Amino acid sequence: EVQLVESGGGLVQAGGSLRLSCAASGFAFDDYAIGWFRLAPGKEREGVSSISASDGTSIYADSVKGRFTISRDNAKNTVYLQMNSLKPEDTALYYCAADHYDLGGLESYEYDYWGQGTQVTVSS
Repeated sequence: EVQLVESGGGLVQAGGSLRLSCAASGFAFDDYAIGWFRLAPGKEREGVSSISASDGTSIYADSVKGRFTISRDNAKNTVYLQMNSLKPEDTALYYCAADHYDLGGLESYEYDYWGQGTQVTVSS
């Protein structure tokens, strides 16, 4: 059974940090790009960051560039999203997703498997 389980969300003050984790099982994790997406109330789902399987190339949405860092640990089948200098506009449900074509993009349609999400709330 394919599973992606996010953790690490919570309530933090503006300027604070959180580290999200995405633990994967049930598929060949080493071959998949992993992306982070977020969904805020009243907004469309946004691709935040992704990391490729082939060479670890990472990309970021402009809204988080310089503040968020994605990394992966293939030995643990886990991808992390380090989020620093958090802003109230970062408040959202954060999901991780897996892409078997390893495109490493930020479009939802590229991804095959999705987690249930972890809530991040940033207070002002």
